[in-house]
Amino acid sequence: FLKMLSLVMRVAPTDTSVLLLGETGTGKEMIARATHEASLRSSAPFVAVDCSGLTETLFESELFGHEKGSFTGAIARRTGLVESATGGTLFLDEIGNLPADLQIKLLSALQSKSITKVGSNKIIELDVRVICATNAPIYDLVKKGSFRQDLFYRIKTIEINLPPLRDRKEDISNLFH
Repeated sequence: FLKMLSLVMRVAPTDTSVLLLGETGTGKEMIARATHEASLRSSAPFVAVDCSGLTETLFESELFGHEKGSFTGAIARRTGLVESATGGTLFLDEIGNLPADLQIKLLSALQSKSITKVGSNKIIELDVRVICATNAPIYDLVKKGSFRQDLFYRIKTIEINLPPLRDRKEDISNLFH
């Protein structure tokens, strides 16, 4: 745990993207939050998004927001989760579960550092640090072509592997504080 914390403290002041890899329950979100809290962005929002819960129909609206009347049920203008993280950190949990067509939309936003709300043509510039996490075998997914290689390289400037808790029993109590 101290080794990971040391790495977090070195990575936190930078604005580089971070990819956290590890089994479910290894503390990936805790490490993401610790990275945010130790960063220069700590006074801005930390917005966590569970990518496995995003459907194709909700993806753009949830992440990028929408304008009133842009689709049936859009009764008001909505700020998306990405815009909500402005100045802070966007934590994309379970990124390995994101369907291929949604990976393209996310990659486009990360590359251009901008988004457009559903039903709008106004470009919104992004100022967010991106931290991603997955328990999926992402290297295998990239090799098989089910996870985009270009997105993979965009999100893994720094990679942190979290060993299973069974291999670090001394850390279990740290996860409950």
